[in-house]
Amino acid sequence: MLLSELVARPELRLRVLHGSAADLDRSVRWVYPTDLPDPSRYLGGGELVVSGLVWRRTTADSERFVAAVARPGAAALVAGEAVFGDIPGDVVDACRRHDLVLIAVPVDVSFGAVTEVVIGALSAARGDRLAHTLGRHRRLLAAFAGGAELAELAGAVSAGTGLVCRVLTAAGGLLAGPALPDAERDAVVAGFLTAGRLPVTVPAGREGAAHLVVPAAPGTARTTGWLVAAQLPPGTAQAGTEAVDAVGELAAIAALDRSRRREGAAVARPIADDALARIAADTGDRPETRVRLRQAGVEPDGTLAVVVLRASGVADPADTAHTVLLDALVSTGPAAVGVLGGDAVAVVAVPGRADTPDPVEVVLGAVHRLGPGLAGGRLSAGVSRPSTAEALSGALAEAGHAAGLAASRVGPGVAHAEVGQTAASTAGTTTTAATAAPSTGAPPNAASCSAGIRSHADSGAPNRRACRNEATWSGGKA
Repeated sequence: MLLSELVARPELRLRVLHGSAADLDRSVRWVYPTDLPDPSRYLGGGELVVSGLVWRRTTADSERFVAAVARPGAAALVAGEAVFGDIPGDVVDACRRHDLVLIAVPVDVSFGAVTEVVIGALSAARGDRLAHTLGRHRRLLAAFAGGAELAELAGAVSAGTGLVCRVLTAAGGLLAGPALPDAERDAVVAGFLTAGRLPVTVPAGREGAAHLVVPAAPGTARTTGWLVAAQLPPGTAQAGTEAVDAVGELAAIAALDRSRRREGAAVARPIADDALARIAADTGDRPETRVRLRQAGVEPDGTLAVVVLRASGVADPADTAHTVLLDALVSTGPAAVGVLGGDAVAVVAVPGRADTPDPVEVVLGAVHRLGPGLAGGRLSAGVSRPSTAEALSGALAEAGHAAGLAASRVGPGVAHAEVGQTAASTAGTTTTAATAAPSTGAPPNAASCSAGIRSHADSGAPNRRACRNEATWSGGKA
């Protein structure tokens, strides 16, 4: 309800003693009757404060009371004329100084009548909003049940709210919505992983916008969860109630989509597990292994790489690592993802085009972004060099050995030790180097690899054909 709507009620005969027409466009959130000298502790903003002015003994009392009402952001002061026969001038002056709308209530009009009008209007508005919310939620559910993609539903919510809505994995993988600049994506993910409570509004950076971040699967570990990030309009610090409701509904649909995908992954996992077991048994070149790889989601006739992800210090390490790896690969090309010996393993297709994202880079970037949310846990990743299906057994051994080297480092956080490639070190991390021999099982030549990393770091141009570094940092909140 707006103040202008309240003042327009003829049966109340209210008079505006201070406040412009623009001021009367303020919304009323609730009614708070009081005659306390200082009611500020009970106000949260948007209230219609109704008072009989019983607190006023001197003119100084007016300044103290009006300041206490204006400070929390009350919508207006509604003052009764019964005690003084009129509204004292010092009360009017105080409202002017603090730019607080002042409305006078005639002697023969009870505060109960004013309160009844406001509460009735607010209740009706909330009923309408609830009906609208339920209707929108039913439409989203019906569309989802009818086969609508998550991207389509995110677009519909974006169009209805004026916010740009995206669905992301905890590691920053984009599931729905337009691409997000790297800096904004990293800020949103960090805000999701480290917030004391969710939903949370992640403030705007230097060039980006603020985002309302809502969990898509409340109650799950944040590192394996999804989130909806709603980009607020420029200059907006908080989303309105209607927008928050709509984003929450999209988050509920995203949670359903996440469950559906998890069920699909559970069906595909035994196939991938069998393919990995065959590769580990050095039968990667056999027709049945190739068939299994195709069934698991990757074409064995191209160039492949193996990623091994090992989790420790978390509940159900193998399942956690498997989920993290699946989410990290959500926006890349084909991959077969399973579990072997307690480690999550992905066989990924290496793109042949320079304009195609490298799944290895995508995976490692996604895993590193999870660092702030590990809370004492650890993720260790190893990556093989590009390989053919015939040499996958050696590639698997390479990646597993590299992951083992990373896992041997002391301390929580994220680590990766890789074979055959290099990556720039992350700022603020402790950086050392490790590499593994291609397929002979020989120990790594860490000294030569370290020297190579230092020389490339000094030049500012890392060589991707050298060995990749290992980086670690402590985790944040779960």
